[in-house]
Amino acid sequence: MKRAAAKHLIERYYHQLTEGCGNESCSNSWCASSCGFNRMDNNAAAVKALELYKINAKLCDPHPSKKGTASTYLESSGHSNSACSNKKMNHKDVNSVRDNFKDVNYLTEEKVYEILDICGEKEDYSPLIRVIGRVFSSAEGLVQSFRKSKPHTKEELKSLQGKDEDKDEDEKEAAACSATAMEEDSPTSSSSSRLGEGSSGENDVQKLAPDEVSVDIEAVRRVYERLLSNEKIEAAFLNALVYLSPNVECDLTYHNVYSRDPNYLNLFVIVMENSNLHSPEYLEIALPQFCKAMSKLPLAAQAKLARLWSHYSAEQIRRMMETFQQLITYKVISNEFNSRNLVNDDDAVVAATKCLKIVYYANVLGGDLDMEHNEEEDDEPIPESSELTLQELLGEERRNKKGPRVDPLETELGIRTNDCRRPLIPFEEFVNEPLNEVLEMDKDYTFFKVETENKFSFMTCPFILNAVTKNLGLYYDNRIRMYSERRITVLYSLVQGQQLNPYLRLKVRRDHIIDDALVRLEMIAMENPADLKKQLYVEFEGEQGVDEGGVSKEFFQLVVEEIFNPDIGMFTYDEQTKLFWFNPSSFENEGQYTLIGIVLGLAIYNNCILDVHFPMVVYRKLMGKKGTFRDLADANPVLYQSLKELLEYEGNVEEDMMITFQISHTDLFGNALMYDLRENGDKIPVTNENRKEFVAQYSEYMLNKSVEKQFKAFRRGFHMVTNESPLKYLFRPEEIELLICGSRNLDFLALEETTEYDGGYNRDSRIIKEFWETLHSFSEEQKRLFLQFTTGTDRAPVGGLGKLKMIIAKNGPDTDRLPTSHTCFNVLLLPEYNSREKLRERLLKAITYAKGFGML
Repeated sequence: MKRAAAKHLIERYYHQLTEGCGNESCSNSWCASSCGFNRMDNNAAAVKALELYKINAKLCDPHPSKKGTASTYLESSGHSNSACSNKKMNHKDVNSVRDNFKDVNYLTEEKVYEILDICGEKEDYSPLIRVIGRVFSSAEGLVQSFRKSKPHTKEELKSLQGKDEDKDEDEKEAAACSATAMEEDSPTSSSSSRLGEGSSGENDVQKLAPDEVSVDIEAVRRVYERLLSNEKIEAAFLNALVYLSPNVECDLTYHNVYSRDPNYLNLFVIVMENSNLHSPEYLEIALPQFCKAMSKLPLAAQAKLARLWSHYSAEQIRRMMETFQQLITYKVISNEFNSRNLVNDDDAVVAATKCLKIVYYANVLGGDLDMEHNEEEDDEPIPESSELTLQELLGEERRNKKGPRVDPLETELGIRTNDCRRPLIPFEEFVNEPLNEVLEMDKDYTFFKVETENKFSFMTCPFILNAVTKNLGLYYDNRIRMYSERRITVLYSLVQGQQLNPYLRLKVRRDHIIDDALVRLEMIAMENPADLKKQLYVEFEGEQGVDEGGVSKEFFQLVVEEIFNPDIGMFTYDEQTKLFWFNPSSFENEGQYTLIGIVLGLAIYNNCILDVHFPMVVYRKLMGKKGTFRDLADANPVLYQSLKELLEYEGNVEEDMMITFQISHTDLFGNALMYDLRENGDKIPVTNENRKEFVAQYSEYMLNKSVEKQFKAFRRGFHMVTNESPLKYLFRPEEIELLICGSRNLDFLALEETTEYDGGYNRDSRIIKEFWETLHSFSEEQKRLFLQFTTGTDRAPVGGLGKLKMIIAKNGPDTDRLPTSHTCFNVLLLPEYNSREKLRERLLKAITYAKGFGML
């Protein structure tokens, strides 16, 4: 049986269980009209309907009195009004009430309560349902509804809210009346296309602020709260939304309606205030259609929505976020997405993601923003390659020459995600894990680079992706750029007849690694910076190791150990925080810091994890934000606490503390250095009035001015490698730290779950069981040594050790040889030792004395 036919039968069983066939003498035990039938709620009825369908149970034909009864959605509605025949009032009264509201084409809060009161007295809500169906299915009617007016007095508000209505009316009557109202009163064509064309003065565009709309949002909320508590009325909103959405989508796509009437945005504001949008009955048809319509909003309208919603509370933002997230999750788990059936092609998921982006930026705008403290751009542009690019060789202009893209909505709003210190709700709540699991990142990255209108890339909405997925996208970008540079080199060598050099080769001596590496990198940075974007290939002089990734890992580790050695004096080390900071009085020139930035960029570019310990402010500064007082909390907690106490001091600051705008700090050698935060600072006392200025300038000096030369050089080197990368576009500062440093949380149980075996070993082998028991018994330091020995780094990759693909392979029978490893491929070669004690002893010796590379 076809899926549509099966769905239709299940729906008929459901309505038979909830509404019945209408025959009072029905003998079907599974029909709500039969005498002995026990009523059940909607959820139980849905489950039972599926069971009845499976056993092919008896299905009643609708009784003549039942014909025209509505199903949940509009297309199932009947064409007669006989469903409303079973009333507690006679037909004349019904018709007279209905006639009273025939001329209601838009709603106000007062009008809704007036109709609700009348319906409550008559115990017949069909007139209200008809009005809701008519107004909420018409874009023109909805846009004109709930307009702002003069503020009500407290007495008027009390009278408007009135008493609660009777909620015991039969649900069948409400659904029937809703459908007939929709069928009779809804416009047959898109009424909204007439908006702005000779409409009344009520529709004239008011002078509104960028974050203001003409709809009275508080009135809408009060109306929803009143009406949605009545189950008979709720279905009317659902039916109306199904009818409304396609017309709105058409208006926005073809009629450019928003540019003619900005009040058209009211429609989306009103619908999104419905707190039941995330309910299951909306997920199948109504919400997907509405999301498609909303995704067609022009950029200016999206920006206005984001500004408006930024004034909402965290709970309201979370409700809207969860509405779109629930639709995405529902569509993902109810479909089988794979490389042939891409989630990128699902219109509902794509539309919901685009709508979620508006909520995301509202969350950013409504958070704690820091728009002022931005790092200045580099004075000198980053030197470009002296070689021709592949595109230029082929007569084409180089793409992305100006660097990575910026989200158009960010540009329209004039903000960046990094401007937000603390959003209304955490950024992590916008990540959709089920979507990340089914996303084919290689295909998505292709759509991201090609930028076609026909294919959507989730990389354009990085907030919905977790760090692991984004890291995979960055990996593809880096690898493709490496291959591109390799092809350019080959083509260039053919044109110019020069020696072929497709890799960034570094040949270093282990004892002189800094001198050899930094001198070579300095030459490359001066001669041809594009070579930095070639694949790194490291060779240790006198060693036989072939670099498939493992040699590079050790190279970076040794370089970092040397660079951050306090004896060199380029960085200072805080014993309390265990973090490094730039030495403001370093004797090293700026070029040395540039080279360190290059090393950091190369590590990201070549997917290597570094054991660096910077405060978070360094990553914020790399992303373009200056350090402020709040950044001192982790960069210099002692100073932060002192300044915080100064700000909170309730006494007389000038008399009690006697401090001035001249500060002192010690350099690496213990010498006291004085600095005036203001001209003649030693003569300017800090008072209760100017202490905020003092704290701001003190923080500015410590985090920015004192290390300005060193950091600018460092950032310049970093951008030499990453300037064309989507790094800034995809990642937030805390994710950049995770990308560079890896995770400090080592979950070896997760590693055990994902490890694969080769050469005759399997999960149940005796030696494997003893190996894991031994490893779990190691101390934290021994575990880190093992990780260093096997993978080349003692940190977990982005996503934790569960994302590390380690292989344990058999390396012969019992022997006195030590275990060995291929760090390039995370392979441990383990002989089959005959005892647990020997395994432990051999393994500990191997991981403790593991340095250097050789050929096996």
